[in-house]
Amino acid sequence: MEWIYILLMALASSLMVIIYLVTKLYKVSEQLSIIEDSLVDIKKGNWNRRVLVNENDITKTICYSINDIAMKSQTQLIQLKQSEQAYKRLMTSLSHDVRTPLTSLVGYLEAVQKKFVTGKEKEEYLEIALNKAHHLKGFVEVLFDWVKLDAKEQVFKLEEQDINEFTRDILVNWIPTFEEEHFEYIIDISDKECFIRLDPNAYIRIVNNLIQNVIAHSEGTRIDLQISENEQNVMVQVSDNGKGISPNDLPHIFDRLYQSDESRSTNGNGLGLAIARELVHLHKGTIHAQNSLYGGTAFIVKLPKVL
Repeated sequence: MEWIYILLMALASSLMVIIYLVTKLYKVSEQLSIIEDSLVDIKKGNWNRRVLVNENDITKTICYSINDIAMKSQTQLIQLKQSEQAYKRLMTSLSHDVRTPLTSLVGYLEAVQKKFVTGKEKEEYLEIALNKAHHLKGFVEVLFDWVKLDAKEQVFKLEEQDINEFTRDILVNWIPTFEEEHFEYIIDISDKECFIRLDPNAYIRIVNNLIQNVIAHSEGTRIDLQISENEQNVMVQVSDNGKGISPNDLPHIFDRLYQSDESRSTNGNGLGLAIARELVHLHKGTIHAQNSLYGGTAFIVKLPKVL
């Protein structure tokens, strides 16, 4: 009789295991059905769909992975749409920025060609046409630089440079422009050597873009350039005593084609500061702008030192 009891106990245990497994399989089947429905929904384009799962569910790892893929795909889709909208704005802006000076240029040259103007007035028309041609050429060059940066086509070669000496060399070429534009300039750069890894052409473009931004848009009369350092970083600051930038526009001034602040939109193309930011990032640095309590704006570039 004892062996019958043992057999019955074994059968009971087996039955309980079978019931447990069937229950689990049924639960898994329900979960797989939910996963399948979710995947079909996501495939149709509903990237907001998520698979609900409990912490003790067998399929939780799969569900978490599906949700993660859906969230990342949704983010990429949003970025893609934003990029498409940005490029549409870029094309609209380009058509305006190119068509306007080009139409004006053609008008001046036709007036000269058809002899509507003569003598001194003709010379004035030719000078205006030349200035507009230079403006158009500069815009195309800036646009070309931006396209290469955006497409990651530019090749950069970082090399160790004494940033203090290198910056002084850049500023020497700006002094005639400062004097011509009646800008007082204050340069505070230490004679001590300070080495960082930089691409010479890219760094020249960063400094030139920031200085050009001050001269063209700040409506100020003074430009300050200061270089300071701590144990890990070098800070290059370009500041002015102009009107400053409105608080609403300040967070967006490095965005491509951003020109909302009227005091800084004249003769601008919205690409100079965006290019500067991209070049700073390529050096593993940061750039930001802030208004001074005493008037004007400061642009601060932070670059890592060679340790």
